[in-house]
Parts: sequence; structure tokens; C-alpha cells
Amino acid sequence: MATAMDAGVLHPGAIVVTVVALASAYMVWFWALSRRLSGPPMWPLVGSLPSVVVNRKRVHDWIADNLRATGEAATYQTCILPLPFLARRQGLVTVTCNPRNLEHILRARFDNYPKGPMWQAAFHDLLGQGIFNSDGETWLLQRKTAALEFTTRTMARWANRSIKDRLWRILADHCHAAASVDLQDLLLRLTFDNICGLTFGKDPETLSPGLTENPFANAFDEATLATMQRFLFPSFLWRIKKALGIGSEQSLRKSLAVVDQFMTETIAARKATPSDDLLSRFMKKRDSNGKAFPEDVLQWIALNFLLAGRDTSSVALSWFFWTVMQRPDVERKVLLEIASVLRETRGDDTGRWAEEPLDFDELDRLVYLKAALSETLRLYPSVPQDSKYVVADDVLPDGTVVPAGSAITYSIYSVGRMESIWGKDCVEFRPERWLSADGSRFEPVKDAYRFVAFNGGPRTCLGKDLAYLQMKSIASAVLLRHSVELVPGHQVEQKMSLTLFMKNGLRVNVKPRDLADCVAPPPEEAPPLGSVVIPTTTAAAA
Repeated sequence: MATAMDAGVLHPGAIVVTVVALASAYMVWFWALSRRLSGPPMWPLVGSLPSVVVNRKRVHDWIADNLRATGEAATYQTCILPLPFLARRQGLVTVTCNPRNLEHILRARFDNYPKGPMWQAAFHDLLGQGIFNSDGETWLLQRKTAALEFTTRTMARWANRSIKDRLWRILADHCHAAASVDLQDLLLRLTFDNICGLTFGKDPETLSPGLTENPFANAFDEATLATMQRFLFPSFLWRIKKALGIGSEQSLRKSLAVVDQFMTETIAARKATPSDDLLSRFMKKRDSNGKAFPEDVLQWIALNFLLAGRDTSSVALSWFFWTVMQRPDVERKVLLEIASVLRETRGDDTGRWAEEPLDFDELDRLVYLKAALSETLRLYPSVPQDSKYVVADDVLPDGTVVPAGSAITYSIYSVGRMESIWGKDCVEFRPERWLSADGSRFEPVKDAYRFVAFNGGPRTCLGKDLAYLQMKSIASAVLLRHSVELVPGHQVEQKMSLTLFMKNGLRVNVKPRDLADCVAPPPEEAPPLGSVVIPTTTAAAA
């Protein structure tokens, strides 16, 4: 006779039947889910994460491949958490590069697609409620205030001073010593110094002849890297690591301590001696409650602009110089344009051309250089992708249904590489596509959402004109005095991070520029523009 205890215990056979039934039901549900989604292959329980891991070294090209496979739609959906009740919201990721979808997300339904709680939580320790990690009124107030400070002439002064006093000297030293140099490292140091000057009026001089390490710059880099690593795993994992103080979270805590100390000292100095920089402007500003910003908020604001102002220009310039090394025809056209402008402004004596970096008005006339930089950003956007949180159920212009609570990623990298968007020559580096028929004017694309390297809609980059000016200033200054060649055997690869750094840097040999070449007849057999396809992922010198 069965006892009461026996009645409360499941028979092993019943357990097996229950498990098999649940597993079967799950597999039927999973099969139905996977048939509805159009993205990469999915596996039970782990979704498309294995595909991400396998393609982690070429994730941006992998996303572009998946988008091409959808044809004209240029949108797909996948699931990273294929569990009942979670898959259609928290686990669902929509990936798109369709210009109409981008316009919908970034402009038409802007309020429905904020940064969202996951993004803000991951970046909060470093960026707090700064402009790039906030939404609503907090974001709007910071944007309006910063718009008054981001002037191109202010940047021109900072850039030209650091170019003349430090960059030219360092390049000349390596040229005379016949020693190679990591050009990406120089560019990162230069733009970091410039944005520090613009943001809080203090030049950390990370670009110095000895290329010495700067504690604040190093800590800021390490904190940024550790923060980005939070996106590689489910959020609960980095939260556990943070609570235990291990791994990248331990590195983040130590780095933030150095950053906090530097910013505390900087803010104290600015309070004692106000200036006309961005930090001083925010010190005078009042928040929505009429109160002065507290020190931690001032720190977050400054670090937000520091993060964006450094990486955008330096990363784009690294890819520009690498591209020019593959395209001597483009380099020659850039040099001829610079020579044409300087001949009018500084006379025929080429010896005078390289005495000073180009000034604001001279830079403004370099339309072909701007076209070449824009073409670089089309193929190698500094921020290759971005993500948004879906507040309310919505339908994208291409018919894709996006439920509330899900995520949507727009691949800026893929936008520039779609034949359906840019034509059959979409992977060719052709600056002419940005110029008028006679080549005399720079002409932005008529559809702004075909080119979103500077974002779009209300969040369009405040420093767009400033970035172009800084890039033209540095590019023209380097090419005017030197030619750079990739070190034989050096591998150029994309670094898989939120910013499109070069994984191994950009190791180059520096040689003096003979300005007579700028006025000499062109070689008889120069390759036509657009005839060379720029590799998408990896290249090495022969």
C-alpha cells in the first residue's frame, strides 16, 4: 500500500515523460521561432550567439554579409535569448541598414528609440548621465549648451599649435632616424590633446617627442575598454564580476579612480580660474531645477565629450592614411589640391608652404580632401554600429515588426557597403562620388540616411564640422611635409570594439616630401580613380 510519502514523490518514469514532453514542446516552439526570423543560424537555448563568437574577428563584415543575404530588405531579426516569454522581447535583436528604417529610428520616431536601460547601465560608471549616455531633458540641456562651444575656429587654433610644435617634430625625428612609428598612436595622442584643450582648457601633452605614457590617458583608455567588454556578455555576468571585483571590472574600478582624481583636480582648477572652454561653460550653467551642476555631473559631461572627440577623428584619419597608401592616385590629387590653394595664398615658393599648417580659410577650400575623408568614413565609419531600445511596439518602414522591450541595431558599416544603397561600385574607394560634376564643389548625399557616420536626426554629431576641420588640418599637414609607407609585413586589421580601431596599429615608415612633386607632371600610367577595390578586413604590405 502506498504511503503518504510515496504519494508525494514522482515516479522516475513520470519525470522522464515530463522532461521529454517539455523538451519536445520547447523544440516545436523553437522551430516555429527560428522560421519566423531571417538572420543567421540559431541554436536552442543559445540562439545566434555561437555565430557571433565564431565571427568575432570579423563581426562587422559578418553583419554586412547577413544583411546582403536579405536582398533589398537590408534588415534581419535574430534571437540571443531563445526562451519562452523572453524571446520576442528581451531576446530579440533587429539588425538593419535600410536608410528608410534609419530615418524612422533616428528622426521620425526618435522618442521611441532611446539608448535604453541596458546601454545606460553598462556605461554609467564611466559616463554617468552625460550626453552620450542619457535621453530626454538631461540630454537636450547638455546638447544645447555644448552647441555654443563647438566652434571650428577654436579647434583650428588647438590643432595647428599641436601640429607645428609636436607632430611635425616627431615625424621629422622618425624620418631622420629611419625609424618606423605607429601613426594611429600619434593620431590618438594628438586628437586626445586637442579635445582635452577644447573640453577643459588643459593640454595633457600625450603627444610629446618621447611619446611618454600619461596616467590619465592610460586610465581613460583602460576604463573605456573595460566598459566596452560589458557588451560581450549578458549583463548579469558583468554585474557579478563587478560585485566580486574581478577581471575587467577590477581593472575598471582602478582606472576610474585615476580618472576621478584627474577630473577632480581639473574641476577645482577651473573653479579657481574660469576659462572659455566647455567645462567652464557648464559650470556657469544651471540644470532644469535652477541649480548648479554638481561635480560628478560636470565630470561625466566632460568625459562624454572627451570620448567622442578623440576617437572619431583619429580612427577615421588612420583608415584615410592606410587607404591613401594603397591609392597613390588619390594621394596625388590631394597634394595637387593643397598645392593649388597654397600657390594662391603663399606664392610660388614651395619652401614657404610647409612653414605653417594650413589656416582655417585654406582648409575650407580643400574640397577633394574632404571628399576623400568622407569616402573613408563611408567605408570605415569610426563607430561601425549603434543600438537602440524599443519603447513601444512599432513597425519599421520596410514592414519589420519590432516589439517593445527588444533591441534594434543599425549597422553604419554595412550602410556604406550595400550595392542596393551605393551601387555596384559600393566597395570601391572613389572620392568623386562626393563632388560636383566639374569637381569644384563638395556635394553631400541627397539622402542623408545613406551616410550616417555622424549619426542622424536630433542626435546628429555636434562636432561634425569640427571633426572635418581637424581631419583636414592633420591630413594636409602630414602629407605636406612627409610621405608615409606601410612597414613591410605589417598586418592592418579591424579591432572588434565599439570604435573601429586598427588592432595592430598603423606602423609606417616616414620619408621627407619633395614638394616639387606637387607641381610636376603626373606619371604617364597613373591608375584611374575607382579602379582599385579597398580590402574590407585585413591587408598586409607585400
